[in-house]
Amino acid sequence: MDFADLGLTPDTLKAVSDAGYLTPTPIQEQAIPVVLMGRDVLGVAQTGTGKTAAFTMPMIDILADGRAKARMPRSLIIAPTRELAAQIADNFAKYGKYQSLSMALLIGGSSFTDQEKALERGVDVLIATPGRLLDLYERGRILLNDVKLLVIDEADRMLDMGFIPDVERIVGLLPKIRQTLFFSATMDKEIKKLADKFLMNPKEIAVSLPATAATTIEQGVVAVRNDDKREALRRILRVKDVHNAFIFCNRKKDVDILYKSLTSHGFDAVALHGDMPQSKRNETLAKFKAGEAELLVCSDVAARGLDISNVSHVINFDVPVNAEDYIHRIGRTGRAGKEGHAYTLASPADVKLLAAVEKMLKQAIPTLVIDELAELTISSSDASDEKSTGKRERGRPRGGRSAKPRAKKEPAPKTVAAQSDSTPAVEQVPDTVSEAAPKAASAEALPQPSPESPPEKTESEKPKADQPRKNRDDDRRSPNERARKTRRNPHGIAEMDIGDDVIAFGGFTPAFLQDAPYRAGESARSQTGQSEDETDS
Repeated sequence: MDFADLGLTPDTLKAVSDAGYLTPTPIQEQAIPVVLMGRDVLGVAQTGTGKTAAFTMPMIDILADGRAKARMPRSLIIAPTRELAAQIADNFAKYGKYQSLSMALLIGGSSFTDQEKALERGVDVLIATPGRLLDLYERGRILLNDVKLLVIDEADRMLDMGFIPDVERIVGLLPKIRQTLFFSATMDKEIKKLADKFLMNPKEIAVSLPATAATTIEQGVVAVRNDDKREALRRILRVKDVHNAFIFCNRKKDVDILYKSLTSHGFDAVALHGDMPQSKRNETLAKFKAGEAELLVCSDVAARGLDISNVSHVINFDVPVNAEDYIHRIGRTGRAGKEGHAYTLASPADVKLLAAVEKMLKQAIPTLVIDELAELTISSSDASDEKSTGKRERGRPRGGRSAKPRAKKEPAPKTVAAQSDSTPAVEQVPDTVSEAAPKAASAEALPQPSPESPPEKTESEKPKADQPRKNRDDDRRSPNERARKTRRNPHGIAEMDIGDDVIAFGGFTPAFLQDAPYRAGESARSQTGQSEDETDS
């Protein structure tokens, strides 16, 4: 079957022939006749299969008759990103060059004045992102009550980006009687519910299983540590025959970092992400399309809607957070039946994300074997073990602390006080001459129990209420705390576990009381007959 069998007008067929297309893709073959019949369409097809042409070609023929009014577009196409909207506009310019249809592109980052002037002239085809369309509507610059044909492209991406509330509001502003075309690369339950809300008795067209990659794309994964990703990427770019390539990162700041790294190593690269001004984004895409730059380091903003022919490689520097984005990323290569290559760099932190991608694909991604990467690659089992044990790739735990485990403290040696609470906590000391006399004096001063009288109960045997508060506090002390109470001081004097309000020397006279100045002062007072109180006064 060729395009002439689909019911397109001669002008459109001529434009298609000028573009070099002779045979329609499966989605085009099934969708174009249904759209020309005026029915709603629910189309599901993987990226790179020609979905955009599947609705632009019949729309050109439908809108060929009629005239647009000022600020009242006849058809509306909603796209999630500026790049996709610009790609759709390019398709209309390509296939509608022999038709006198007016078109306007409403996207962020462009002048409001130019867009308002285009709407004032009247447009047959309005292509817009949700945010800019609502901005102009709230300003009163556009009316949507004359839209006869609505196209919602990449609906799953709309859902991921949080545009569904805006889309629902826009659809609510449109006439109830209209033709609606709903296209997406994937179709989950939530998208199906939206389709049921927007469409009336649609014709469902699915040319491939949801979330499947094109068979013309060679896939491969390289397991490396995160710190080795840049070196692994550079080796892949040097070894493989990379004509031009998309290199995807998950975060915008990583796009800038990787771009600077590649350019510093002599690679011809440009960067693209959502925070760049629209003029810079257009300049970057034009440079990449013209072949002036070989590498496009980008975020997922470039994962859809960029139809650049002969892209040889797609490299996922980061495994995508959403598994469905993997399909859209690798769909930038292997388009229109051509051969492509898609490689993914996965670190131990990406184990779960990679597993989600493989679960969606219902098959494991084969390991990419390159001799130059042998010293950098790690096995999948090592990556899983490193992830499961929580090891940090730089060998240091969080917080900057040393990875060496702390040595366990040995428990303090037990003392006499820790063994029994019923005896005074006196530590054993060597029997010296200076200590023997105080001990003897202390022993004689202690009362000896009579054999007839029963032994007195110790403090520990008394009821809690009758015990002194000090001993009750001792019961709550840990053995180590009680042991510290019986430590030896630097002078070799054993300390007893006594209260802080008791002052005693235990029958021992300290040396400072025997000093000569003290004795001299004592003798002087005895000679004058003055007491200590009188001297102090």
